[in-house]
Amino acid sequence: MILFPAIDLKGGACVRLEQGDMNRATVFNDDPAAQAAAFQSQGFSHLHLVDLDGAFAGAPVNADAVDRILAATTVTTQLGGGIRDLPTIESWLTRGIGRVILGTAAVRNPELVMEACRAFPDRIVVGIDARNGKVAVEGWAETGDMDTEMLAKKFEDVGVSAIVYTDIDRDGMLQGINVEATAALARAVNIPVIASGGLAGSEDLEKLLAVEGDGVTGVISGRALYDGRLDASTALAMEGIC
Repeated sequence: MILFPAIDLKGGACVRLEQGDMNRATVFNDDPAAQAAAFQSQGFSHLHLVDLDGAFAGAPVNADAVDRILAATTVTTQLGGGIRDLPTIESWLTRGIGRVILGTAAVRNPELVMEACRAFPDRIVVGIDARNGKVAVEGWAETGDMDTEMLAKKFEDVGVSAIVYTDIDRDGMLQGINVEATAALARAVNIPVIASGGLAGSEDLEKLLAVEGDGVTGVISGRALYDGRLDASTALAMEGIC
């Protein structure tokens, strides 16, 4: 199971939000590239990047910060936030991003996901962000009536490399991953699922490892890594975590 440190970008800085609220942001590092390099030096092989401003703007905003991260590291990256068309996808992949994450675009324009998967095999991830089991879009500002499983099933067998499933109510709150909902989604589809939202410590990693056989292949950690509740060396030493 891959442990992805999260670098969320707002105003060029590395921040963490509480429940996706842009007004409840904590700045952890003014230099995202230095933070990314620190994660790499700790032994992480992957990074999860989010352009928070881009998610609200509907177009990339923190491109300079992302470019600096790419220049400062050699890890594998995945990026979401404000990616709504094929040229933007191609631009990020050309710049060195490993995989792009389509969230709002997957809801509003599922055909784009299919087209992108054909054009860029194994490099497209769908982000499903849920509040009370319903899909949220536009930087989590809007929640509709679509069920998470219903959305995920739209993308079976089209070449999506993974689904990032985020429980918004737990995100940034250190309340623990919603393991049950994550595992249920993974069992419902044939696409690998990456857990996100609320990871509080190594106990969450143990619970996720127990459902890895259901198709949960990764987990994203933000605040727990930043404030020390999850020790990087301890986490990476766990059997099954890489």
